[in-house]
Amino acid sequence: MKILIAIDSFKGSLSSLEAGKAIKDGIINIYPEADVKIKPLADGGEGTVDALVSGMGGKIIAVDVTGALGEQVEAHYGIIENKKLAVMEMAAAAGITMVPEEKRNPKNTTTFGVGEMILDAMQRGCRDFIIGIGGSATNDGGIGMLEAMGVVFYNEKGEKLGPYGLDMLRVAKVDVSGLKQELKECTFRIACDVKNTLCGPMGAAYVYGPQKGASPQIVKQLDEGLEKYANVIKEYLGVDNMNEEGSGAAGGLGYAFVTFLRGRLEPGISIILDVLDLEKDMEEVDYVITGEGKLDEQTAMGKAPIGVAKLAKQYDKKVIAFCGSATEGAAACNEAGMDAYFPILRCPMTVEDAMKRETALCNVTSATEQVFRLIKAIT
Repeated sequence: MKILIAIDSFKGSLSSLEAGKAIKDGIINIYPEADVKIKPLADGGEGTVDALVSGMGGKIIAVDVTGALGEQVEAHYGIIENKKLAVMEMAAAAGITMVPEEKRNPKNTTTFGVGEMILDAMQRGCRDFIIGIGGSATNDGGIGMLEAMGVVFYNEKGEKLGPYGLDMLRVAKVDVSGLKQELKECTFRIACDVKNTLCGPMGAAYVYGPQKGASPQIVKQLDEGLEKYANVIKEYLGVDNMNEEGSGAAGGLGYAFVTFLRGRLEPGISIILDVLDLEKDMEEVDYVITGEGKLDEQTAMGKAPIGVAKLAKQYDKKVIAFCGSATEGAAACNEAGMDAYFPILRCPMTVEDAMKRETALCNVTSATEQVFRLIKAIT
């Protein structure tokens, strides 16, 4: 029997790899001769760096960069040296969780540290990048990142602007002559699972500004500023991407990647499945196992486990999922490709107890054992 395990993390409890190993233990207890392969899984958000580094034999790099509020922070990203590939999460430098709630205001935050991370990886020889841009604290249109890379922005008086959201509001001229030449050798695949445009009612400011601390007045300022900013870029570079789907991601960082760095905005799970070459592993297996901490209707709308399930169905494979909990809406996951899913809890317990690492490991292994006992009994 050949089995492929590609399960997302149980956030706050088990990493993708830990959950995968616990499932493997349960399978081997019933089918000692089984050929079981584990592929770490993520969707471009939290945990993507760890999943790809562990799955591809990379290493974690620590680097001091500028944080969202301009302070120095230690950020981590991954490098897969034999591929000259860097894997990053923008939130490592400019994430919303790094900003105390009382200090949240997207006029005062910057993506400068994201640019510093990219430059650090370039200096280490990386030329291909996978960057998740979820969880940002910013709405600077990416000017912080771009300034770190050598782009200069000016106001109407010809004065250089800083790298914050407030500065983005005053952009009147852009000079790209100082953009690092090595960037022309680089490719950027941006894990972006939202379709918001840069401006307007469904743009970066109106949809995501409030959760980043923006008042209604500030939201209006930011939205108008982003539109003006994009029109200045259009005037100087002849490029208009303000209506590109995903350009509003991370407060306009998606726009900056597409416009200045030829970046490609792609669903996170599509990038991960491609990079891990999961399709190749599907061809000869008997079962595919996936899942995540909580299965619900949101899972069925395209999160990582459904990406795995849909790929498995292209090869007519049976798909089993495990989860910490499942809502009524999780039934949609069956229609999306999961043959069956199984919550792992064995008895009533608090969420806090269920999420304890050792408890979760035991529950995952036990649930897997029972499923494969059934398989053995009926085959």
